[in-house]
Amino acid sequence: MQREFIAGVPWRNEKDLKTLVENRTTYTLHDCELNIFETHQEAKAVNLCFGDLVLTTMLKGKKVMHLFDKPGFDYLPGESVIVPPNEVMKIDFPEAKMDNPTQCIALSISKEMIENTFNLLNERLPNKELTKEWGLDLSYFHLINTNDLSEIINRFIKIGVKERSKEKDLIASFALKELLIRLTQTQAREMLEKTYITLAGSNRLAYIVDFIKENIRENFTLDQLSEKACMSKAHFSRTFKSELGLSPMEFILKERLKLARQYLKIGSYQIQEVCFMAGFNNITYFIRAFKSEFGMTPKVFQGSLGA
Repeated sequence: MQREFIAGVPWRNEKDLKTLVENRTTYTLHDCELNIFETHQEAKAVNLCFGDLVLTTMLKGKKVMHLFDKPGFDYLPGESVIVPPNEVMKIDFPEAKMDNPTQCIALSISKEMIENTFNLLNERLPNKELTKEWGLDLSYFHLINTNDLSEIINRFIKIGVKERSKEKDLIASFALKELLIRLTQTQAREMLEKTYITLAGSNRLAYIVDFIKENIRENFTLDQLSEKACMSKAHFSRTFKSELGLSPMEFILKERLKLARQYLKIGSYQIQEVCFMAGFNNITYFIRAFKSEFGMTPKVFQGSLGA
């Protein structure tokens, strides 16, 4: 999955740093607390713990994160980690230096805000297809940021750091609700990516995802997909978008672009071949969509692999 990066926040001036390891700047709001951490020297086994659930997002540099008594994993920009209340994060900073620091946010969210948001969603949007109800699944705690998730995290950082109005807490409350929705949608897509084959026989969304992946070169229509899902077209489109954060056609486009990138990495195919092998039937549209998704044209991407 393509990582979507978060816009950085201003670094602290060196003279304002209280410590070179996890220097912390805090912005307190009604339902949450936004913390910005910077580390300017190598360190190991730095413990961090919050009393509320925390969404952490890497902005710059690299950490090695240890959670749930499991082996450490590299934690990089374009990624987020959800940490439950009172869980100790043990963090290594193998590359941090004054000229190559790490920067990360940790957004702790009150239990009341989380419960109220998901209770409202379960009341207003019940009968989910993929999971029984709205909520966070900590089995999928290490996420690759989607575009929607990155956008709302960026917006929330701006609210926390720059917003000065009397309505700041109310604005933050609305943004938190959207953030929680985007997190569940991102988790749902991560879950489907790992389980759609095993779930295809018992879950309609998993069945459709499996069908799309197996027939990616076909010209799909909403009528065709909704009929296979045994739903009306409107209900199918609404359910797919609500649970995965993408419309069916947006999902198909991303799948085709992901496949095209895999073919380009092989290196033995021409751009036009990749275009049609990945399910596109217009080379101009393919090039434009690829550049929009990955920030460069297919030709530039292919050339960068040999650099």
